[in-house]
Amino acid sequence: MNISDVIIHINEPLGEEARHALENALRKVDGVVSPGFNPGKAHLLVVAYDTEKTSTAVLLEKTRAAGYTAQLVGM
Repeated sequence: MNISDVIIHINEPLGEEARHALENALRKVDGVVSPGFNPGKAHLLVVAYDTEKTSTAVLLEKTRAAGYTAQLVGM
């Protein structure tokens, strides 16, 4: 197991319910360990994941498939 993390910037404003729904959707991706939004920065989603099971491209696509305009931070 090789754990890494990525920050996904989401352009749209998300309420609490939308944030929880997106976190839950990402938890279903094989290899995702812990998705979560930074307190006070509801547009930044930090996802810890196993690099042997998934990739940043998969995580970004899952976020976009949920209807959000998003990009990876620092890539």
